[in-house]
Amino acid sequence: MKKVFALLIAAVLLLSLAACGASSPKNDPAVAGRTGFIMGIDPEYPPFSYLGDDGNYTGFDVEICQAVCDYLGWNMTIFGVNWDEKLVQLDSLECDCVWSGMTILDSMKDAGYVISKPYYDNTQVLVVKEDSGFASSADLAGKLVAVQLGTSGEILLQNDLADLAATFGDVITCDSFLKCFTELAGNSVDAVFVDLPVAASYAAEHEGFKIIDEQLGAEQYGIAFRSGDQALCDAVEKAIAALVENGKYAEIAAKYPDIVNNLLFLND
Repeated sequence: MKKVFALLIAAVLLLSLAACGASSPKNDPAVAGRTGFIMGIDPEYPPFSYLGDDGNYTGFDVEICQAVCDYLGWNMTIFGVNWDEKLVQLDSLECDCVWSGMTILDSMKDAGYVISKPYYDNTQVLVVKEDSGFASSADLAGKLVAVQLGTSGEILLQNDLADLAATFGDVITCDSFLKCFTELAGNSVDAVFVDLPVAASYAAEHEGFKIIDEQLGAEQYGIAFRSGDQALCDAVEKAIAALVENGKYAEIAAKYPDIVNNLLFLND
């Protein structure tokens, strides 16, 4: 009887350990004891992060981060970064990550930043006025093109697309994409070089603009963490995997039809 009882106790303990989920992200050292998480975002980057009509930040990335924090039992705080200084602000502990349609760059990896797995395929496009007569990038030779400071678009125009940039009359940098579009609306520039989902979102909400049917550079979005924060990155990624598995990720994605087809976790 003692042997039978001991075997029963052992079985119960094994089942208890399994139920606890030793591999659950909630049990990770990076999660244990943490009560809050500060998400660094570009405050003007729809549909990934932007100020909603109710005065609160929203967007696909914001909603996913909130779901991650709910899953892990964290209180989420949003910190609006200066996009050109985003990594400086991350290193200064003003936020725990930069998660806002952020392009994965080799230079960031080389500098030691921990980058999550990519979650979105993106391209760059040119936005012009509908009545401009511009139909391709070649039509913008000698014209003024605006791009947001500190973005992958600016980096592309300085490097891989430098030959194209050299055909423009000049490249004007603005500290937000909204200012780029303000310059375009006021005829101060002839086009805006910007991420496709941002262009699509803006053109859908503002009359008189069109996207030139020409994709100029493939890239992927990820989440950036400080050097040494691999465990925190892993915990967030495991939580995202759980949201994908339980359907919450797809539920949130369905609210953003313009980007859903390029979300890697739903379209592998």
